[in-house]
Amino acid sequence: QVQLVESGGGLVQPGGSLRLSCAASGFTFSRYAMSWYRQAPGKERELVTSIGSNGISKNYADSVKGRFTISRDNGKNTVYLQMNSLKPEDTAVYFCGTQTLGLWGQGTRVTVSS
Repeated sequence: QVQLVESGGGLVQPGGSLRLSCAASGFTFSRYAMSWYRQAPGKERELVTSIGSNGISKNYADSVKGRFTISRDNGKNTVYLQMNSLKPEDTAVYFCGTQTLGLWGQGTRVTVSS
């Protein structure tokens, strides 16, 4: 079954950290660039960060540069998002996906609040 399953979301205080994971199955994960998107309440989905298939090429939205880090383990078919110095405006549902395949996970909710 072709799918992506995110995990690791939750409630965290401002300034805290979370690490999201996205486990892939059913396709050759190592061949595809992967992305993390997020959608805040009442807002459109936005691209947060992407990583190339070999894990070298990375790009970030200006709003998360210096705070978020994307990485991947092709041996484990998993992409990660390390989020540090979290702000209330980072509150959203976070999705991983591959645009090439048009495949997205179900999302994991991140809430940053005191």
